[in-house]
Parts: sequence; structure tokens; C-alpha cells
Amino acid sequence: MGFLADALGRVKPSATIAVTNKARELKAAGRDVIGLGAGEPDFDTPENIKEAAIRAIREGKTKYTAVDGIPELKQAIAEKFRRENNLDYQTAQISVGTGGKQVLYNALMATLNPGDEVVIPAPYWVSYPDMVALAGGTPVAAEASIADGYKLTPEALESAITPATKWFIFNSPSNPSGAAYTADEIRGLTEVLLRHPHVWVMTDDMYEHLVYDGFRFASIAEVEPALKERTLTVNGVSKAYSMTGWRIGYGAGPTDLIKAMATIQSQSTSNPTSISQWAAVEALNGPQHFINTNAAVFQERRDLVVGMLNQARGLSCPTPQGAFYAYPSCVDAIGRTSGGGRSIDDDEAFVTALLEEEGVAVVQGSAFGLGPAFRVSYATSTEVLEDACARIQRFCGALR
Repeated sequence: MGFLADALGRVKPSATIAVTNKARELKAAGRDVIGLGAGEPDFDTPENIKEAAIRAIREGKTKYTAVDGIPELKQAIAEKFRRENNLDYQTAQISVGTGGKQVLYNALMATLNPGDEVVIPAPYWVSYPDMVALAGGTPVAAEASIADGYKLTPEALESAITPATKWFIFNSPSNPSGAAYTADEIRGLTEVLLRHPHVWVMTDDMYEHLVYDGFRFASIAEVEPALKERTLTVNGVSKAYSMTGWRIGYGAGPTDLIKAMATIQSQSTSNPTSISQWAAVEALNGPQHFINTNAAVFQERRDLVVGMLNQARGLSCPTPQGAFYAYPSCVDAIGRTSGGGRSIDDDEAFVTALLEEEGVAVVQGSAFGLGPAFRVSYATSTEVLEDACARIQRFCGALR
């Protein structure tokens, strides 16, 4: 009998964290490395939010709080949902966790039994299938092809659902592809879900405010109110408010589910950091104008990156409508040899050679369930992105 839990055998280390750590190691060794693997805004947290945290410290708001969030934050979240998403939730239907990841994990831990299946569109955020597996469920990938703009079709969703399906995880705008679904596209998926009343919906809206070209964001429960009683709507302050390190995420759904999630959290981390909660109150209730300003900068970077990637030999990159990622296909590079003599057998070999030969760190598409491709994060300066994309072009141009 081994010492470590069998569950660990079902979980892989995060590929995005691995790439970021490798880039840091090479930088520490003196290499000129550009890291495009991390998924966090390069903008600083707004001053009013930081001041709210400082004020909370000075006022002694540093003690334990309610397990799944202070009443003031839950009220701010409820008002946010009404104001921005046309969704009405009571505070008893809201849970606050240490980042959106914990909210998702709590829900899966509270509901999955062995044999339960969770449908996840691919490409997907690397953590979804591993959290499902760790909770004892079975992840089922449903492919969203590049031909469809990396968006899941109703037909693909229908094919993936079985009597064992318990959850459908939906992420729009998407990490890693940046694909964003219109209300009409979501409606096509909800028509399928309405035919399968045993399937619950977990919608990850973390990139809600990072959308481009006049795109209008919509959430599943907003598009189809009949699904609201079996939908967990998840969001957080990490991306839109540049608060990744503050670790505050939240979810809203049926009261029984929220209570079950609180039970899981009570025996794992207990409450999120009190100071971060008060900062999140200010984030949601305070000025919002900077969000559009930041999104405009991201759109300019997106246009630069997509344009330069599509000029690279052998790459094909759709234009994402949201988030801060591009997801180019590198299928034409497979089977070639790099300028440094490395065989490009798959997308992992592609990104490894790119890092070692040109000093650009990206994440292979196979980690996100759909390759050969790779993810580029354009949450960094224009100057850095121009340099990185020029290196990618040079690397691709040297393939033979």
C-alpha cells in the first residue's frame, strides 16, 4: 500500500504554472526569456481598491469572517449580478471563495460521485478536468474545433451528454482560446440542456468584462432563465480588477448547493482573507470606468499579436473576442525540424524548442485538450509582445 492517495494519480501538475516556473528558472540563469504563459493582467490593482484594503487593516477588520463571505461582499455581489447580468440572487444563494478556482472545486467536491461525468468543451482551462478527477468524477471532453472558432456546437454538446452526465462546464470568454459566445450561440446550447434536466451548468464568467469589438457578454442563466435553478454562475475580481493575488472569487446558485459548498469550504480553508474581501467590496461597488480603458489596451495588443502570428509561417490564429489569450494552430509545423535541430513531433516539442531556441515561453495546446496549438497570453506590454512575436516568426521561418 502506497503512502500517497490514489487520487493524486488522476491529477496532472498545471502546465501553465510549469511553463511560468521554467521561464523564471531560465531568467535566473541569465537567459533572455519572454514569458507569455501566465494568465494575469499586467495592470496594477486600482488605488481605491488598495486603499479600501489598507482602511480595513487600520479598522481592525482582520479577524475570522463567515466561512463563505462577509454580508457586505455578498450584497455587493448580488447587486453586481442585478446590475450587469439581469440576475436576481439573494445573499443566501452566494458563496465567496479563495479565488474562482476554489468556488468551482467546492461545487465539484460537494456534488460528484464515482461514475458521474462532467462535459467540458475543449480547448479548456487546464484545471477543469483535474478538479473533476480529484473530486471523483470523470471529465468528458467535447471538442470545439478551430473551424467553429473554438466554440462548442449544440450538436457536439448533445453527443457528449449521457445519462451519467452531472455537470456541463461552460467558460466564455474562454481560457485558452479567447472565444466568446453570443447570446444566440448560447441559446443553441441551452436548447440542448433543456432537453436534459439531469445536467447542471457551471458557467465560468471570469473574463466577462474583457471583450472586444463591441461584443456583448451574456451568461447562461440570463439567456435561459429556466436553467437558473440548476446553474452555478461563477465569477471573481481577479481579471477585470487586476486582483489575481488577492484571491477572491464568487458563485451564485440554488441555496442547497451553496450550503453544501460552504460545508466543503468550512473543512478546507474556512473564510477567504478578510482584507481581500473588503477590497472586493470596493472593487464591485466603486468606480468601474478603468475596466473599459484596460479592455481597449488589451484589444490593441490582441490585434498586434494575432496579426503577427498569422504572418508566421505555418501558424493559423483565429481572432479572439475576449480574455487576453490567442490560440494559434501549429499543425503545419508538426513533423518538421527546428533551426536548432530539434524534431517537432507535437505541440509540446514545438513550445519546448521555441523556449530553448528563441527564449519565448508559451503553453502547448495539448495541455488544454486540443492541439496541435499553443496559448499566448498578451497581458504584457506592446514592446514585449512585438519582440516575442518577432521571435516566434523567426522560429517558424527556420523550420525545415
